[in-house]
Amino acid sequence: MTESSPGLRRATDRQILLPRSAKAGPLALPPAVPQLHELEAVETIAGEIAAAATSATPRNATISCIIPCYNEQDTIADVLTSLLAQTRLPDIIHVIINNTDDDTPEIARRFEGVHTRTVKGEEFVTSVHVHDMGVNPDKKVGALNYGYFLSRGYDYILGVDGDTTLARDAVERLELEMTDDPRIGGLSAIYSIDKNRKGLMARFLVAGQRAQFAAFNMDNLLRGRNMAVLGGQCSLFNMRALETVMVRHYQQAPWVRDSEVEDSKLSLQIKDAGFSTKISATARAYVGPMTNLRALHGQQVKWNFGAIDLFWPGQRGDSKGQPLHPNLRLRWFENISMAFNIISRLGFLLLLVAALSIDAFVFNPIWLIPPAIAMLLNLRLALSMKDKSASDILYAALFIPAELYMFVRMGHFVSAWAQFLAKTDQDNWAAQANAEKGKGSAYVMPLVVLLAIVAGATFAWTQQSVGVQSAILSLGWPMLYIATIAQSVFMLRKLVRRHRGFAV
Repeated sequence: MTESSPGLRRATDRQILLPRSAKAGPLALPPAVPQLHELEAVETIAGEIAAAATSATPRNATISCIIPCYNEQDTIADVLTSLLAQTRLPDIIHVIINNTDDDTPEIARRFEGVHTRTVKGEEFVTSVHVHDMGVNPDKKVGALNYGYFLSRGYDYILGVDGDTTLARDAVERLELEMTDDPRIGGLSAIYSIDKNRKGLMARFLVAGQRAQFAAFNMDNLLRGRNMAVLGGQCSLFNMRALETVMVRHYQQAPWVRDSEVEDSKLSLQIKDAGFSTKISATARAYVGPMTNLRALHGQQVKWNFGAIDLFWPGQRGDSKGQPLHPNLRLRWFENISMAFNIISRLGFLLLLVAALSIDAFVFNPIWLIPPAIAMLLNLRLALSMKDKSASDILYAALFIPAELYMFVRMGHFVSAWAQFLAKTDQDNWAAQANAEKGKGSAYVMPLVVLLAIVAGATFAWTQQSVGVQSAILSLGWPMLYIATIAQSVFMLRKLVRRHRGFAV
């Protein structure tokens, strides 16, 4: 709480906020008291009529940073160091630790206290506070909401994950964009995967995740910078937007625990409340990667299942499902695209083996066109990365690593849909946490299912007569042609579209 911005605001309050950055331009609006008397008859929230503006004079915006932490002893020091090195320090930093059994509290407490930093003659002052919640049944959601209550009275909340480091000017750039357009309810940084990892498997998975994040960010940037998900990695939230969401949805806090993807759910609610959800064009953050198949499976299945749960009425709480919501269009495209990926790749492998078994396969160079388009698309995306490395270029140019990672993602997709359709009551938060600790074997199930499908198809194939086998091939190949042509057209469209100067 600060003296300059006390108390819980109403969403109808009007306050002209200024960034503390020296890069800010002149104020676009005259610093006069906004006239609200014409709106008083119609603008209502929580049963109260909007009153006059809270202040007649523009003032600097205030930012509270909250960092939910779960077993982040290896990264929390780097996260706090990057925050304290910002060109615009948050006004206060809350480290909120929950369900942790490592040394995260002890490491974080080394940073407790007041910190000052002078940037281009302007002094910034912040203070770091560490809160250990102990056992918290609501996990990350509980930590985020605890941080919200600690941040009441500030204009913006900066959410940063406990394994995410920020570029030194990330907070300054986020604040500049947010204060420039008060219609923004939430603003995400462009986040990429930290590439400094050793080991062949780790480097392969890091390259795949970097390409995956880059594709997602570019899609959002080219959609008018409308962000489908205000990720918890690094996002700046307008406090007025959060409070409007709470009132509209009768919530005690902004984040809800009845969704596997609390950040996606909140993004939908902010959009429903009339605010926009955007991705920054320049602010950057770097996220800790999943460096083994088990941990990656736990994370990706949770994300995929949570997105599916938002499409239709879910199995938890009052998740009503909003299949036509604007923020879910990209999610629909991802799911449809992944379905085509599964059909084309699995279909090609099965038909290829079947044709070879009866000496009926005839190679046609036209089959090289889709892989060539995919390789060029991956290569163009890698070149658009701001911090691209030789590993990113090789990953795209060699084609095979990207193809292998696609099969890994297909396994995550199938696992999430199988869990949803089976209506199993599984705690994906706990599953991910156990996977990151090296527990569980769910990540091998997609491979087991694939082998079972291949074995079953092979057995069924050998039981057919040559005439039936020929008929299956004559029907299967044309169907695969159609699916592959459609997929190639979509890839070609993405390949030739303009990136408009954006770098991911």
